[in-house]
Amino acid sequence: MSQAARTEEMAARWLLRREEVDWSEQDQAHLEAWLDVAVENKIAYWRLEHGWRRADRLAALRRPPEEYAHRSVIRRPWRIAAAVVPVFASLILVFAMLPSLRFWNNDSYATPVGGRQIAQLSDGSKVELNTATTLRTAVNNKTRNVWLDAGEAYFEVAHDPARPFVVHAGSDTVTVLGTKFSVRRKDDQLVVAVYDGRVQVDNSAAPAGTKPTIVTKGEVVLAEKASTLATSTPAAKLDAMLGWRRGLVTFDQSTLAEVASEINRYNRKQLVIADPAVAQIRIGGSFEPSNVAALARLLHQAYGLKVDDRGDRVIISN
Repeated sequence: MSQAARTEEMAARWLLRREEVDWSEQDQAHLEAWLDVAVENKIAYWRLEHGWRRADRLAALRRPPEEYAHRSVIRRPWRIAAAVVPVFASLILVFAMLPSLRFWNNDSYATPVGGRQIAQLSDGSKVELNTATTLRTAVNNKTRNVWLDAGEAYFEVAHDPARPFVVHAGSDTVTVLGTKFSVRRKDDQLVVAVYDGRVQVDNSAAPAGTKPTIVTKGEVVLAEKASTLATSTPAAKLDAMLGWRRGLVTFDQSTLAEVASEINRYNRKQLVIADPAVAQIRIGGSFEPSNVAALARLLHQAYGLKVDDRGDRVIISN
């Protein structure tokens, strides 16, 4: 499923959830946080909401006065059809998903760009959400399911052999009994890092008969489309991957292009590398991801690079 399709799906789910009688202030806060993650979220939600309201108005249309009925007997049906068809075309997705909306009886979470949140689940598990992350949970006395729709999260799962803890992320599922691990999702790519215990990664996009990938403490799985790769990773690098939990991002001889891409996850003010040669400069160190200005000053001082602050972006060049 493409990112646009996932956004449409989430917008539809939020719209349907908002119509339920138990909609709360907390739900409203989660919705606003999800809308704040990306402008694409707002566009998808507002478009479906407009279609929903328009359908309500069309349903309330009254019959025309009798004296005008003979004038519209042919034209009016076509006018109504022309108005209704686009509306219901945009709502087909909403109603098609009704059978799969049982998770809305549970909890949903969303963090804005630069935000972070800790969620305590009813089974005793803990989830920490990183920047621009949306996540849904369905935990009951029989199953424990989580859907990571976007972003990154760190999990500390309560041990329960009778109820495997399953994280759904696109075509991949991560299954555990009790462990500590992180999952990062970006478009069709998934990164799973295991800090304690053991997890199983299933890739439904892989060829039929492909065995699940089992990884243990100190290993990282990279899954993209039908490919899955597991590697052993030094403890220091694993710790750096969770630096965001301490308000830091750490780089070790990363290119400036890679640094900018990571920093931009946490900010609406974007870091732009205008020169291809500059983009290949390698740097290391730990930085506060939300402090773009400080990083730009360091790049100027250390490498003599030009810094052009244009309000919504900072352009770095030779």
